[in-house]
Amino acid sequence: MKRMILAAMLAMSVCGVAQADDALKAAIAGSHRAPTNVARDAARHPYETLRFFGIAPTMTVVELSPQGGWYTEILAPYLRDKGVLIGAGSPPDKRYGKVFMDKLNSNAAVYDKVRIGLFEPPTSYAIAPANSVDMVLTFRNLHNWISLGDEQMQVLLKNVHTTLKPGGVFGLVDHRLPATMAQDAKASSGYVHEAWVIAQVEKAGFKLAGKSEVNANPKDKANHPKGVWSLPPVLAMKDENRAAFMAIGESDRMTLKFVKP
Repeated sequence: MKRMILAAMLAMSVCGVAQADDALKAAIAGSHRAPTNVARDAARHPYETLRFFGIAPTMTVVELSPQGGWYTEILAPYLRDKGVLIGAGSPPDKRYGKVFMDKLNSNAAVYDKVRIGLFEPPTSYAIAPANSVDMVLTFRNLHNWISLGDEQMQVLLKNVHTTLKPGGVFGLVDHRLPATMAQDAKASSGYVHEAWVIAQVEKAGFKLAGKSEVNANPKDKANHPKGVWSLPPVLAMKDENRAAFMAIGESDRMTLKFVKP
């Protein structure tokens, strides 16, 4: 009898995982997504990235600095029925806050349940109540925070830590600087050392739970005249060496999963 119960429980668990997996694939394949965003799936690997972080459709998830809402297009429909998505960024009267609100207002059927948090370092961290969130995600943002300085970086990361429930996940993707190259104080190239990022996040109370190479690009040597912005999609050099930058593709990125003990 016990074996039958365990087998039934296992079957239900497998079924639940499969349903969540199908829901994620459906969100990624949704017709609501902008074609220019869909075109970047091959470089950003949203399915593999979110699966690595362990997302589930019943979670409360914060997306830090969503800006134009590339990942919001996927997270909002995925979490809409059973979970909660909180987009935490600049207030609506600021540039990126307005861009994000315009995104949400463009399609109520997809975005009407997205909640808003305030995340404007170094002054405002009204992200969500303490110990209320299952997962916090940030995509290619940490390099922008380095100019705050080490002390304010810790304030920022500890606010993220406070927001998460015990056992909650902090998922992070950013441009990776080779260990053999020097990282300047403000990471002006857009690239940062993976070891440095891990040390900073763990200093704030997190534990590294895993690394993934799903967003790695060995063709990117991080030695471009205008930093990471030399590469697509920005192509800051415009037509100069365009073919070479397109051949490299988007940046080499670390993908790190941390847990709040």
